[in-house]
Amino acid sequence: MSVPATSAANTSRKRSWRGETITARLAIQVVLALVAVLTVIPVVWTVLSSLKTNDTIFSVPMRWLPTSLNWNNYTDAFAVAPFGRYFLNSTLIAGSVTATTVFFGAMAGYGFSKFRFPGRNLLFGLILSTFMIPFPVIMIPLFALVRNLGWVNTYQGLIIPGALTGFAVFMMRQFIQALPGELFDAARIDGAGEARIFLTIVLPLARPALATLGILTFLDSWNNLLWPLIVIQSDEMETIPLGLTKFSTRYSTNYAQMLAMAVIASLPVLVVFIIGRRQIINSLMLSGIKG
Repeated sequence: MSVPATSAANTSRKRSWRGETITARLAIQVVLALVAVLTVIPVVWTVLSSLKTNDTIFSVPMRWLPTSLNWNNYTDAFAVAPFGRYFLNSTLIAGSVTATTVFFGAMAGYGFSKFRFPGRNLLFGLILSTFMIPFPVIMIPLFALVRNLGWVNTYQGLIIPGALTGFAVFMMRQFIQALPGELFDAARIDGAGEARIFLTIVLPLARPALATLGILTFLDSWNNLLWPLIVIQSDEMETIPLGLTKFSTRYSTNYAQMLAMAVIASLPVLVVFIIGRRQIINSLMLSGIKG
């Protein structure tokens, strides 16, 4: 008699456990859906408001839908300032910073993860310590250095200070460290040099991490306002974030045109994310498996 009772108890526990699991999963899905909605709401509001007039944007009560589609906000925005030039500057600067950060970050990460040399841990610790230093602390010394080099109001003054970050070294070091060392030993036995190993083995295997780092770096560089504001001294060198300030005058601000240009300025970042989203997902999956 005790065996059937035990079996019934086990079955009841399993059903209860399954019910709790389903409830927990449903709760997680609801929370994630709410977070997604809260994230999308500002984006939707920005796109809809870019088609409104200034009066409609600040109307009370708030109107989500525009009373009329003012597509002229997009065309008129380009008449305020040479935004084509600003787009070119932002693309050149963000692309160069991303390329150098990804390449040199991978190179430094490979060195710190697969080579042993005196002071390696100390040097890596110093790199990690840069995370605790906010940019305003080094802003003035960095500008003084750029000025002494004659890089004020130049592309190199905007690109080189951000060509490599401690975060890039840390991220690539952690990813490459998980790669099996037997691959590199086998390549060395076959006569491959370190440069060839880096280009043909490390970079292809680290593609998910490289894509993730590239997207994060491009996004940060594209939206950077403070450093270009300090270094740039002419209209020809201005970037998109600086260009958005052109819509503010002493007496008024054309928010409709500003939002229209903000929508256009977000498109390159969206395209970069769509292209590299699969690599980001692969990077997260590999990190979860290794961790």
